[in-house]
Amino acid sequence: MARFFVGLDLGQASDYTALAVLERLSQPGKIEAQYHVRHLERVRNVPYPDIVDKIMVMMRSPALGSSAVLVVDQTGVGAPVVDLFRRAHARLNAVLIHGGDSETRDGKTWRVPKRNLAGVLQVLFQSGRLKISKKLPLAGTLQAELMNFKVRIDPVTAHDSYSAWREADHDDLVLATALACWYAETAAPKPQPRLVFPRAGPGETITPAWRVHSVIGRTGRF
Repeated sequence: MARFFVGLDLGQASDYTALAVLERLSQPGKIEAQYHVRHLERVRNVPYPDIVDKIMVMMRSPALGSSAVLVVDQTGVGAPVVDLFRRAHARLNAVLIHGGDSETRDGKTWRVPKRNLAGVLQVLFQSGRLKISKKLPLAGTLQAELMNFKVRIDPVTAHDSYSAWREADHDDLVLATALACWYAETAAPKPQPRLVFPRAGPGETITPAWRVHSVIGRTGRF
């Protein structure tokens, strides 16, 4: 079961390439998880093979081990870089971002509307389920991008404008974080809640109705 989710936004030419590492943590008494941003990084003017090598070292590190999943933006320049990752045997899920409204999957490649990525990210951030440590050097940059993050819908076509991702000076960190959040909440298997059933005492018979009442009403752990 994946515990860490690594989002990677690949920049073109002199644009930033950004990386966000999220850890999924269970909340006592709740089915919904919290996500803590554990690492943020951005680089520019670095050859893509070097980026692949660096991330593969990180993905194989003891800190992440086998409990991490890599989610990469395959839109535009990302396609050949995704091929490099696959040749390096990365545990990879590629995301093609588009401006429509349907979400589809072909093997390890997903086609995801921008509004879906934005929606998941904003719900987690506004509900307090996405935590960003102030100790991270780029925490302030990510928080500023989150506050300014918007997806504009064309009133004629009802589709999103891809330029909306890049209207600010740099939206790379927020996109990397959105990729990781979307996959963790939408595509990754979730930890199963633990069911607690009562035990019958001497001479007692547990009826189905009483059992449901006991699990939900008495333990609160359904």
